[in-house]
Amino acid sequence: MNKIHNFINGKIVESESKEFSPVFNPATGEVIAEVVQSTEADIEAAVAAAKAAFPAWANTSPLKRSRIMNKFRQLLEDNLDELAAIISREHGKVESDAKGEVIRGLEVVEFACGGPNLLKTDMTENVGTSIDSHALRQPLGVVAGITPFNFPAMVPMWMFPVALACGNTFILKPSERDPSATLFYADLINQAGFPPGVFNIVHGGKHVVDALIEHQDIPALSFVGSTPIAKYIYERGASFGKRVQALGGAKNHMVVMPDADVEKTVSALMGAAYGSAGERCMAISVVVPVGDEIAEKLKTRLVEELAKLKVAPGTDADADMGPLVTKAHLDKVSGYIAKGAEEGADLVVDGREFAMTREGYENGFFIGGTLFDNVTTDMTIYKEEIFGPVLAMVRAKSFDEAVQMINDHEFGNGTAIFTRDGDAARTFTNVIQVGMVGVNVPIPVPMAFHSFGGWKASLFGDHHMHGAEGVRFYTKLKTVTTRWPTGIREGGSEFVMPTMD
Repeated sequence: MNKIHNFINGKIVESESKEFSPVFNPATGEVIAEVVQSTEADIEAAVAAAKAAFPAWANTSPLKRSRIMNKFRQLLEDNLDELAAIISREHGKVESDAKGEVIRGLEVVEFACGGPNLLKTDMTENVGTSIDSHALRQPLGVVAGITPFNFPAMVPMWMFPVALACGNTFILKPSERDPSATLFYADLINQAGFPPGVFNIVHGGKHVVDALIEHQDIPALSFVGSTPIAKYIYERGASFGKRVQALGGAKNHMVVMPDADVEKTVSALMGAAYGSAGERCMAISVVVPVGDEIAEKLKTRLVEELAKLKVAPGTDADADMGPLVTKAHLDKVSGYIAKGAEEGADLVVDGREFAMTREGYENGFFIGGTLFDNVTTDMTIYKEEIFGPVLAMVRAKSFDEAVQMINDHEFGNGTAIFTRDGDAARTFTNVIQVGMVGVNVPIPVPMAFHSFGGWKASLFGDHHMHGAEGVRFYTKLKTVTTRWPTGIREGGSEFVMPTMD
C-alpha cells in the first residue's frame, strides 16, 4: 500500500505516526493509498523549517522570487496532463475538468509572477518641508493554508503562490481525501528552485488544523471549506490573535428571466449544476425561473438533457460527470434526495436510480443527476449545501421575489441571472447581496487578478482570496516618513549600465 507522508524542508519526511487514513479511487471504491496523520513533532518540524527559511526568503528581491515562480509556472504547464490524472484518480472528476482546475490555479501562479509590481506602494514627496513619506508592504512570516477535497490543486494555488511572492513561507494542510496532487507540485517547487523550507506540507485531520491555529509562530491562516468549519477556524484563529480568511459554504442561485434564451440557459445550467458532480462551491444548486411559462420550458429541457448525461469514470474521454469523492459523501447526498422527497418537493429525476454496470466500477461512488421542482424556501434541500449533483427549482412570480429570496438566504457566495434585458441585469447586480455575480455567466469565478470571495455566511474575515485582496492579506503595511539634514553632496562619474539583482 502506497504511504503518503509529509513534505518538510524540501523533502519527503516519513512520520513516526502509526495512524493513517485511507485514500480511495472513487470510480472503483478501492483504497489506493494511505495518508499519514501527522504528529505534534511533524507540525513542529514544518514550522521550524518554514521559520528558519523565512528571513532569507523575505530578503530575496521580489524580482528573483518572481523568476523562481515563473519556473514553477512553466513546470506546471509541462506536467499538466500528469497532474490532472492524479486529481481524477483520487477525486473522481473527469480529466478534462481536472485540467481546467489546474489551469485556473496556474492563473494565480501567473498573477504571482508579477510580485515586483504587486508589492509597489505609494510615495509622496514633501509632505512637509524637505520631508518625504512612503509605504512598504512587508511579509507576515510563516503562514498556513487548509484546503478542501473538491479542488486539491486549484485552491492551494489560490493561496501559496501569492504568499510566497510576498516573501512569506508557507505550510499547507491539504484534504486527506485526495492529497497526492499537492505532493506532485511540491516536487515541481523543488525543481523550480524554491529554497528548502519555503513550502511545506503536513497531512492530517482536525488535530493538525487546531495545531496550526494555536501555533504562536503562525500569524495568518487561510481556509476554504464548509461554513461550520470556516466559522470555527475564524473565531478560534482570531482568539489566538491571527489574521484569518475563511471561505465557507454556498447555495448559489441562477435567476432565469422570461426573456432568457432557453437553449443557452439549459446548456449553461447543466454544466453549472452537474459538472464535477456538483462538488463545487460555485456550483448552481438552485434555479429560480420567473414565471411558470419559463419554468416549464426549463424543466422539459433539463429532463431531456439529464437523460443524456454520461456518468462514468473520470478517465473516460466523453464522460460528463464522474463519481462522488467517498462512500460517506455518496450516502450524504442520497440522504438529501430522500429528505427533499419526504418534505414534499417534486422529484422529477432521481439520481439514486443510476447504477454503474461497467465491469470493475460497480463499487464506485456513482450517482446520477437529480432534479427537483416546486421546492420551497423552508425545505432542507433549499436551505443547506448538498455539494452533489442535485438541482432544486424554486419558482418565483416576479423579479423582486427572486431577488428577495436570494438576499434572505444565509449564504452569499455566487449567483447569476440569465436575461436579454440590460436593465434587469444592471438592477440585479446592484441590489443582490452576494459576493460574486454572473450576468449570463453561470459560474462567475473571478480571474486571478481579481479576488474570490462571498458575503454573509460564505466568508469569515476581511479579505477575499488572490488578486489585490490576497496581496493585502499576506502583507502588513508600514509607512515611513523621512527627513535628511543638509549635507555635502558628492558625486562621481560611472560608465557602467546599472543592473539590479
